[in-house]
Amino acid sequence: MPAAKKKTTTANASPERRRELLNTAAEVFAAQGYNATTVRRIADEAGMLAGSLYYHFDSKESMLDEILSTFLTELWDGYDAVLAAGLGPRETIEALVTESFREIDRHRAAVAIYQKESKHLADQPRFGYLTDSQRKFEKAWLGTLERGVADGVFRADLDIRLTYRFVRDTVWVAASWYRPGGQHSPEEIARQYLSMVLDGIAVRE
Repeated sequence: MPAAKKKTTTANASPERRRELLNTAAEVFAAQGYNATTVRRIADEAGMLAGSLYYHFDSKESMLDEILSTFLTELWDGYDAVLAAGLGPRETIEALVTESFREIDRHRAAVAIYQKESKHLADQPRFGYLTDSQRKFEKAWLGTLERGVADGVFRADLDIRLTYRFVRDTVWVAASWYRPGGQHSPEEIARQYLSMVLDGIAVRE
């Protein structure tokens, strides 16, 4: 996933109001898709006139940019702290998965947008940071898995790239069903996922 950038929106509103509007826009983008979403629809969901939305943001694109860059910046703040902690390979994977679920909890709609839209958005100069972020994301996970194999922590016959894709998709697809404030905390869901990924689901003999 991420390496975010500076935001390029107007900033006349209070931070709290901007956050509220971005949260509303993120939910609409996630549900309807970016191209199918109009400024009027976002304004309707926010309970305001479409023209009033331009007081806060200069375009629909600016809103999307701020939603994604904020999510990716926070994700990498957490990931970089994990990667700098000097943990073993298994502990690093556990910490990265846990941090991922915390980000899904904080930015569920942004994660859903990222999954649906990032591939075609990355072709636009404004969203070029999505490609940089994806490369950094892949490097972090593949490097940790490779280190685990080299250290004898993970199986020697492990297909590193296939394992990376499996873990990545297994974790991030949770944004499609996860709802904050549900029965399980992000940490508990991460623990259950890690148990299945690292230890399997069969009873050991």
